[in-house]
Amino acid sequence: MKRIIALAALVLSILTACSSSKDSSTLSFSKVKTVPADVQNKIEPEYTLQLMDEGKKGSYIVFQLSGEIETDVQSKDDTVTIKFNTSESKENVVEQHVYYLTRDQGQDVIHVLVDGEPAVFDNVTGL
Repeated sequence: MKRIIALAALVLSILTACSSSKDSSTLSFSKVKTVPADVQNKIEPEYTLQLMDEGKKGSYIVFQLSGEIETDVQSKDDTVTIKFNTSESKENVVEQHVYYLTRDQGQDVIHVLVDGEPAVFDNVTGL
């Protein structure tokens, strides 16, 4: 009887672990404070919007402009939508804003909106 209870508890814990992993999301989008040297070396100063993909790990997104940026990220089905809302700067100094995006499995499309308008990556690079 003790073996049956122990076996049932083991099966229940395995099933619980499996179902909870499906519910957990790995989607995240955050500003990078210290850009790794290999990423910094691949940033092209003439491009405004760049994607540097690390495959299943995630992607660096570089947005260069003069002004401030507010970000928002949403996901639906296989698409991650990144919204950049910009405000102009009084100074004409272009700043580099680097973000790191991790996606859930099956999210293969990255859609970018800048001030509500669709934007395309000027450069896409693999790392």
